[in-house]
Amino acid sequence: MDKIEVLKVSSEEELKKVYQIRTTVFVEEQNCPPELEWENEDVSTHFLAKLNDQPAGACRWRETEKGFKLERFAVLPQFRGKGIASKMIATLLADLPQNADYVYLHAQVTAMPLYQLANFKAVGHMFEEAGIQHYKMVLDN
Repeated sequence: MDKIEVLKVSSEEELKKVYQIRTTVFVEEQNCPPELEWENEDVSTHFLAKLNDQPAGACRWRETEKGFKLERFAVLPQFRGKGIASKMIATLLADLPQNADYVYLHAQVTAMPLYQLANFKAVGHMFEEAGIQHYKMVLDN
């Protein structure tokens, strides 16, 4: 049985692993411009996902003027399809402050079913972010 852990980043070494995963997935695999990838790092709470103690995924949340935004969900290609992203979503939702009454994210169209399973609903029109089609999704409490 695979062991999935999602840990709040607490060291520079863990944060480097998060950045390596995001570089691999967003910059290299999805061709996102690096200057768009590295923003709001210092105001975000970062998480590192591990599968059997190997760095496998990364994500974060931050407070915005609208509410609480979940972002930068990335799972390395060789670890996909093992439930890591679902565990990351659940961990972030559990980590949000008690007053987090408005929780949202910008979902890549291909990832929308994953977020729908976690009770997020699409709102508004499709839009482009970093050259990729997205929908805003809001947690339906």
